[in-house]
Amino acid sequence: MSWFDGLLKPIMVVVAWIMVQFHSLLTTLGLDPESGAAWGLSIVGLVIVIRILLIPLFFRQIKASRGMQLLAPEMQAIQKKYKGKSDPASREAMSRETMALYREHGTNPFASCLPILLQSPIFFALFRVLIELPRIAAGTYPPIGPMTPELAAQAEAATIFGAPLSGTFMQAGSGPDAMNIRIVTVVLIIAMSATTFLTQRQLTMKNMPPAALQGPMAQQQKVLLYVLPLIFAFSGVNFPIGVLIYWTTTNLWSMGQQFYTIRRMPAPGSQAEIAMKERKARKAKAHGLIEEPESTVVIEEKPRGQREQPKRKDRNKPRVIEDRTVKPVTPTDDEPDGPSTPAPGAPTKPKK
Repeated sequence: MSWFDGLLKPIMVVVAWIMVQFHSLLTTLGLDPESGAAWGLSIVGLVIVIRILLIPLFFRQIKASRGMQLLAPEMQAIQKKYKGKSDPASREAMSRETMALYREHGTNPFASCLPILLQSPIFFALFRVLIELPRIAAGTYPPIGPMTPELAAQAEAATIFGAPLSGTFMQAGSGPDAMNIRIVTVVLIIAMSATTFLTQRQLTMKNMPPAALQGPMAQQQKVLLYVLPLIFAFSGVNFPIGVLIYWTTTNLWSMGQQFYTIRRMPAPGSQAEIAMKERKARKAKAHGLIEEPESTVVIEEKPRGQREQPKRKDRNKPRVIEDRTVKPVTPTDDEPDGPSTPAPGAPTKPKK
């Protein structure tokens, strides 16, 4: 046993134990112990157990990835502030302001890598278990936990479309199963790369506001979006078929988990949030409900200091101007016709 196997031995024992338990359950349900379905579904069961344990870290990853892209404009401002300054004091000040920005937004660039980092030992442990199945079955390698030589022989005999779980593209050889191993491996590599691409695209394109998709950090995310699938495609030719099943299954799990999270808790300003509001509007319309538009309350600030004097309401009423025009008097029978002005030369009545 090499030092690497000795380092991974505890994790290899856990991986083998979970696979053996699921294999026993599936055999009890009626599957053939030596069938590829029994051992392939055991690997799927391993994925389910691991991903359930990683659910809290998954939500931290979503939150960290969202936070890192939302604070991208502020990061650009800090980088622009210290652009061209390479002295130790400026570099220290830039690092200090960057860490303060992370604390303010409650995010961490390393939190988005935690699920992948924690799955890496499990990935390599499963790789070593599957690679050593022939040697365990032959008795030249010590049993790994409950993976006895008898169970290892069953797992080694199990095939998926004629390809054994421990077969790899590069070591297919020229035997009768060589073509089956290569075909199944290529199909699983394509599925693994496609699900990796779609998982990253779902997170970056649908759950980020347009402002967060600009800048150096967004460009790095776009580069990783296309580079990671290529890395897995070129390295997948060295992975056993069982490991490719594990990685493809965990990618499908991540896609479903992200779809649920983005649909229910989208990032503000993202396409997912717009789609969620449209769904709510259609649902409300189907039930005969009318959603009131969000009203913005405008608070009008008045200058302080001088108290506003109350006004009487009647001051604003229009005033009625009395009509004082002299109306002509209609002569009656007792009075003579004509104007009532005295004749010229007639004495006037003295005024009192």
